[in-house]
Amino acid sequence: MRCFKHVFVGIAFLTVFLTACGMGEDQEIDQKENVMKPEEFSSTFLNGDFEKVYSQMSKAFQKEVSLKQLQELGNDFNQDVTAYILQSELPYNNGSKQYTWTDDSGSKGMVAVFDKNDIIQGLQIMPLTMYPETDNVYTGTVMHLPFQDTWYVFWGGTNSLVNYHYEYENQRYAYDFVIMNEGTTYEGDPSLNESYYAFGKEYLAPADGIVVKVENNVKDNQPVGQMNEEQPLGNYVILDHGNKEFSYLAHFKHQSIIVNEGDKVHQGDVLGQVGNSGNSSEPHIHFHVSDSPDPASSKSINIKFDRENPFIQGDFVE
Repeated sequence: MRCFKHVFVGIAFLTVFLTACGMGEDQEIDQKENVMKPEEFSSTFLNGDFEKVYSQMSKAFQKEVSLKQLQELGNDFNQDVTAYILQSELPYNNGSKQYTWTDDSGSKGMVAVFDKNDIIQGLQIMPLTMYPETDNVYTGTVMHLPFQDTWYVFWGGTNSLVNYHYEYENQRYAYDFVIMNEGTTYEGDPSLNESYYAFGKEYLAPADGIVVKVENNVKDNQPVGQMNEEQPLGNYVILDHGNKEFSYLAHFKHQSIIVNEGDKVHQGDVLGQVGNSGNSSEPHIHFHVSDSPDPASSKSINIKFDRENPFIQGDFVE
């Protein structure tokens, strides 16, 4: 099993520098008073107290990575770092939580997964590629969120730890949104699309535009977790906003799209319903803007939203 596999929502995967995971049996820490809390991890790691970090790793993790390896990699990774800054907290449906940090330069990142007993079940440390030449170039069109009510940013931001899309030029500034309620995205049987809060919700136009492409006949993935890599966007709508800016809205529910190619739409119009079609691990909204309607050759553009405060993975937005 790949670490973090069950939390990916979308079209591709991260490349890691160091990774290990062990989502196995529950494990408890013997000396509770010496437990390192997740909030203390980054400073403990930066201070070189790798024995403390290692002592809280799961047994399965320790089988993959030795203390000596962790010390060597950690010391090398910490060079020229003055601080690690917490970027996001991401709850898992099993009660664990993922924490993501970057260093003060934004060139290095860490992800640690702590279970409910504060055992470290997963760790990634990796150099981060940055694209400053496009990070600060935004759409001329002001976009609104393509949904009503409050949703959760599952993937979003300008590094590959908080936004796995970032490594891919054609969807670098994409967002994936789910509905999160008390740390989970579903109620009931997790294998059923209907159990997910997002499934069947209205999918809205983020701005005025013309519908240039529609796919409406891809079946939703069932059971949830099974993904369709051959049709990665699933059911989708592409909108032309002018100025070579095209919205991509993907993973609609099978045959729920109610607009056709050539239709003019206004911001807030209902396009269809949220689904789980394409290369999607659970029902969610995928939204990005690119410079052409060709998914393969287009280049993603950072989105200017109708609000001043930016948001990234781990934020609730409405």
